[in-house]
Amino acid sequence: MNRSAITIPVITVLIIALLWQLLSLYLDTIILPAPRAVFVRLLDEMSRESFWHHFIASSWRITAGMTLAFLLAVPLGLILGSSTRLDRLSAPLVYLGYPVPKIVFLPLILLIFGLGNLSKIVLIALIIFFQIFIPTRDAVRSIEPEVIYALQSLGGSRWDYYRHVVWPVALPGIFTALRIGTGTAVAVLFFVESISARHGIGFYLIDSWGRADYTAVFVGIIALAIMGIVLYECFDALEKRICRWKNV
Repeated sequence: MNRSAITIPVITVLIIALLWQLLSLYLDTIILPAPRAVFVRLLDEMSRESFWHHFIASSWRITAGMTLAFLLAVPLGLILGSSTRLDRLSAPLVYLGYPVPKIVFLPLILLIFGLGNLSKIVLIALIIFFQIFIPTRDAVRSIEPEVIYALQSLGGSRWDYYRHVVWPVALPGIFTALRIGTGTAVAVLFFVESISARHGIGFYLIDSWGRADYTAVFVGIIALAIMGIVLYECFDALEKRICRWKNV
């Protein structure tokens, strides 16, 4: 592994910790505990089974939600992007559905799917859906007609078109959308867990805030940040492995 790939994040974390420490000393309030106190509390919480129960519950919800969004958005984006007629027919639904803030459907989703994991997974998938679907569709739209004609002249089938043209063209945009969607998914996860859950990092954070345990609040924030960073880096690593031809 490139040494700079490790050095730069470490330096960034140290700078953030230093600024955090200086701000904590300047404000001198329990609302902003020192980073050392938060780090010690984090290690203590990581030794508790209850904390990992919260973390695993949140990890499952966000992973399942993003997976569901991927399975729905990518095939639809590939199909509509490669079919002018279908894309034109679906355009009104996309234009009407995309600008609507999906979070407003939370009460309805809770009524339909209940207060368990399913409602949280569905809401995450619903919000992430358009963030994956639109880049996928637009990437396929960008394919030049000459490429299609060349494939047809070589005797390529419809399946060959999707496998050797559409899929490789769309992949970079899909991975970019997944990385961008990670931040949104974490935010949605925190929101739904803070109002309709008994387990999860969102619940842990809000419960700590209600008890004025501000050190634990920062532990929850760090846990959510770690969750988002891990997902982001996983998508980045997958793109580098699968889309090697980008750097050729």
